[in-house]
Parts: sequence; C-alpha cells; structure tokens
Amino acid sequence: MLKKIRLDRLLIERGLVESREKARAFILEGNVLVNGMRVDKAGAMVMADAPLEILQEIPYVSRGGLKLEEAIRSFRINIEDKTAMDVGASTGGFTDCLLQHRARKVYAIDVGYGQFAWSLRHNPKVVLLEKTNIRYLEKELIKDAIDIATIDVSFISILKVIPKVLEFLTPCGEIIALIKPQFEAGRESVGKGGVVRDEAKRLEVVEKIKIKAQELGLNVIGIVQSPLPGPKGNIEYFVYLKKTANPSRTPGCESIRNKERLQVFSRGLK
Repeated sequence: MLKKIRLDRLLIERGLVESREKARAFILEGNVLVNGMRVDKAGAMVMADAPLEILQEIPYVSRGGLKLEEAIRSFRINIEDKTAMDVGASTGGFTDCLLQHRARKVYAIDVGYGQFAWSLRHNPKVVLLEKTNIRYLEKELIKDAIDIATIDVSFISILKVIPKVLEFLTPCGEIIALIKPQFEAGRESVGKGGVVRDEAKRLEVVEKIKIKAQELGLNVIGIVQSPLPGPKGNIEYFVYLKKTANPSRTPGCESIRNKERLQVFSRGLK
C-alpha cells in the first residue's frame, strides 16, 4: 500500500524542483496541482503516486523575489552595478532578484541560519552574514558603501531597523522596505490568525511609517501594495525611500497604488 508524503518533499523526489525553498514557493503561489486540484499547503500529505503538475516556473529561489521584482518595476529602480544590502535575507528571494537585476554585490543578512539557498551561497557576488542581527551589525563587516538596501523582517518593526541601515548607505542611498502591518500595528489591531483585516488600520500603519521615515531625513518616493500577500494572507506594502537632506512631504494617499490596477487608494491616508 502506497504511503502518503509531504507535497514539498514529493516535488523534490520527483525532480520537479531542486530545493525545499523552491517547492514551498511553487506551492504557496498556488502553482502546484495534485490530481488536477490546486494545493497551497507545503505540508499537505498526498499519495506518493499522485499526479503532479507545476503551472509555471518561478524565476527566483523563493516567492520573495517575485515581490521585489514588482516593487522594482513599479518604482522604476535601476539596480545595475549597485552594491546592495538585503536585510532579512531568509532563503534569498530578494538577493536573487537583486542579482538578476545586475547588482554588483549583495550583502545578505539574516538572524537565522541554514535557510539561504545553496545556489546563492556560492555566488561570488554574495556576502552572506547569517546569525547576524542588523541592529548590532559591526561596520567592519561591511567593506563597501551601500547604494541600495532591501528590508524584509518579521516580528519587529522596520522602524527599529531603518536607522541602523542608514549608517551603511551612501549619501544618495536608497531603501526598499516591506511594510508588514501585522508587525507594525498594536495587538488590538491584529485579528485571528495574525491577520490585519481592517484596511483603515493597515493604512494607518503605512502613514506612520511614512512620517517616521521623513523624520529620519528620508524622502518617501512612493508606496505600493505588494503583489503577493504574506504567508497568512496579510496585505503588505513596499515603501521606496531615498536618503536626502530635504525630505519632501509625500501625500500618503497619492503614493499608494493597488497592485493590479495601480490605482490610488481613495481613503485612509488623506
């Protein structure tokens, strides 16, 4: 009698993907069919002989790359020949995206260990700093001035991370940060399952981030909704910041655009 096996593991055993990280990315994106039915849980137990189908190829080691790709496109950011810092690198989706956009070098920083994709570990353009908390990062570990930094952190506000990142940026440095309302809003705003469902609360968080960033001397160039939700379905946002001596008062409601129609949200940040 055939046994059941985790879907992510079965994808690897069938040779359909090369890593657990990529298997999870395919599954979470809803791009894996089992017996013709979409399954979006990596740990789902399926029959070992079940027919599997992958609907489309993901060009990055994780779905994070797809998120950053949309932000780069929306903000029209040129990454080529820039030295980058990826804060909260995890499996390396952002790092992979930066490299594919021709970054000169990427410092990948994460408090965890062992998650970073093997295909990126051996890339000569990547400097991997695992078991490293960005808030306590020593300057001698970063041998270059950073042109652009990406931030994707969990269980902590990005407002506790941005000031440290600024220490490594060039005078004209840029930041692309993922705003996760579930880690920015108060506990009373986070609903069942850790999801912030109230749009007004989410936009309140975005406005707070915008104002605090300007107080840090950053110019808020724009804010867009992430094309993909967080693992639990949270709606998240990318904010694009530039280091400047004269931060402008960017109108919040004019800088947030819907991922599908690129329309301005009509309420919440006026």
